Amino acid sequence: MKRRNFLKGAGLGAAAAASAVYSPNVLASRERFRLEMVTSWPAALDTLYGTAEYFADRIEEMTDGDVQVRTHPGGAEVGPLEVYDAVSSGAFECCHTAPYYFIGKSPAHGFFTAIPFGLTLSEQDSWLTVGGGQELWDELNERDNLVAFPGGNTGAQTGGWFNKEINTPEDLEGLRMRFPGHGGRVMSKAGVNIQQLPGGEVFTAMDRGTLDAAEWVGPYDDQILGMQDVARYYYMPSWAEPSAMVAFYFNQDVWNDFPADIRAQIKACCAEANNWMSASYQARNPVALDELREQGVEVRSFSDEVLRVFERGTEEVHEEDYRNSDYARIYDQWAAFRDKVRGWNQETTYRYQRYIFEES
Repeated sequence: MKRRNFLKGAGLGAAAAASAVYSPNVLASRERFRLEMVTSWPAALDTLYGTAEYFADRIEEMTDGDVQVRTHPGGAEVGPLEVYDAVSSGAFECCHTAPYYFIGKSPAHGFFTAIPFGLTLSEQDSWLTVGGGQELWDELNERDNLVAFPGGNTGAQTGGWFNKEINTPEDLEGLRMRFPGHGGRVMSKAGVNIQQLPGGEVFTAMDRGTLDAAEWVGPYDDQILGMQDVARYYYMPSWAEPSAMVAFYFNQDVWNDFPADIRAQIKACCAEANNWMSASYQARNPVALDELREQGVEVRSFSDEVLRVFERGTEEVHEEDYRNSDYARIYDQWAAFRDKVRGWNQETTYRYQRYIFEES
């Protein structure tokens, strides 16, 4: 069904056109959609949760109110890590979450948020948009009755908050740490006891001493959560998440019921939201990091020795997951794209930045 009927033919005249615009029959023919969007984010995180709200505002504007989306913070309707199943089952129409929260279903989901020592923000966007990533993602999601699109990227994250210095690999052993995705599995191989917690619970766990360390997003969000009040050391860089993509998921049956123009507008708003999030973090994180330093946070760097341990652990994770057919198929295509784009970036962006940073 068409949402709007447009009169064709120059001979109809302005009066006929005007009567068509205001005809009750035309207005009644519009299809209207009211969607409930569950998320994995606390409402206080105005960039992560704010991206879901941004999408809701833009799709209502773009469709003249024909599509309205009500967003829900993590835990308000379903648990933050239960949103994937809630949309897959049809309990809710859509969600905003991080695909790597669901590597327990298939390790291949990790490619669509972050892989340790993987793609930067621009590389991830390129892979999804024109590098074949979206098509591979569609195949993975179809079996769970889902359709998904990039819904934001935090850009480069950080290595995490610690209450002790990490100078050698031995300093990691026995730590209790919140760390999601494949990065958490790599940390586990380094002797860290990994716990999976949604963002809204990280501060409390650190404050009560049930965690010794935690990785969340970056300076802006971490400051909102109050991590500077429960940890002393802030480590760089994020070897596990050189960028981290989140996503909008839609129930496949709901998606199929949308007219073609609505589907196109939803995809356009997802793309807008994707850009808005990455731009927001790029602007906000530097300011927040300066403020954290002023508050007494000690910003440290992982040693090369520690990073090499993480790199070896990453190779072990790849070897384990390669036994999974989905993972193997996506990894081969992803790795080929990664190597090509890195070769180009080494000749261009890296050379430029090396000069800028060495001269500054």
